[in-house]
Amino acid sequence: RCYAAPGGQDGEVAKAQRAAAAGDEPQQQPTIFSKILARTVPATILYEDDKCLVFRDVAPQAPVHFLVIPKRPIPRVSRVGPEDTELLGHLLVVASQTARAEGLADGYRVGECRRRPRGPVSLRRRDALRSLPAVINDGKHGAQSVYHLHLHVLGGRQLGWPPG
Repeated sequence: RCYAAPGGQDGEVAKAQRAAAAGDEPQQQPTIFSKILARTVPATILYEDDKCLVFRDVAPQAPVHFLVIPKRPIPRVSRVGPEDTELLGHLLVVASQTARAEGLADGYRVGECRRRPRGPVSLRRRDALRSLPAVINDGKHGAQSVYHLHLHVLGGRQLGWPPG
């Protein structure tokens, strides 16, 4: 199951607030994804074309967990326009084709995955974690910590519903 990142949901919110405060959003700072694209940070690449790159997540939350990112940096999904329609569709098609190549014939999830918190989780906290959806985070209030649009694809086991 995918849950909140180490430190819980508040950890993700804090990371997003630090990213926004550091000015990462409008491409002022290189992101981990731009470094992977530049090949200055290693990644296990599954697929690449002129529009996108697909690579394995370094901290997988399912037996199969990879990311699909556009080569053209789009900092937030709220910043896309009509000119991005083809690219956004392409990202989903590539996600589907890569999932097939990875043997995910029984299904998979596309969205943002949060890691399981460490240590005991109270009943109230557990219920909150169960309600976390598979989403694309957008901006500080959406808990976006990497300002480069990305899709997580997870599969290889039965995923819970609701997502989280």
